[in-house]
Amino acid sequence: MIIKVNLKQLGKKKSKIAGMDFPLAIQPRTTRELICECVRTCVAQYCERASKSESATPLTSEQIADMSEIGKIAFGINYGDRLPDEGKSIETAIQAYEDGLFRIFIGDNEVGGLDDPVEIHEGDEATFIRLVMLAGTWW
Repeated sequence: MIIKVNLKQLGKKKSKIAGMDFPLAIQPRTTRELICECVRTCVAQYCERASKSESATPLTSEQIADMSEIGKIAFGINYGDRLPDEGKSIETAIQAYEDGLFRIFIGDNEVGGLDDPVEIHEGDEATFIRLVMLAGTWW
């Protein structure tokens, strides 16, 4: 099953990460399963990129400008030998959802609690919105 996933951060004028197709091994029935499947896809894709011996390619001016807005400019190369632990990554994502650090929408509808049912089908669009904590001034 393939769904389209959009990642957004409140306060940004444009999405820094374009929507992308996410292959899911199962059709999620709950919010928890949706989060788990998306994390599994991310970890698998990261491990695949890390296993390839890629050399750094020059960044475009647009890529540098986009990355500078989020505070980190990188070539996307894994310089260490450590790969993410899938179980720990899932645990962290579930905790972040419980703590209200991000929200999930399927189409125009927000999903509910972790064990609430979700209805998602092939080709549906899921949007993950990261909520940013405000610090300092009010504006």
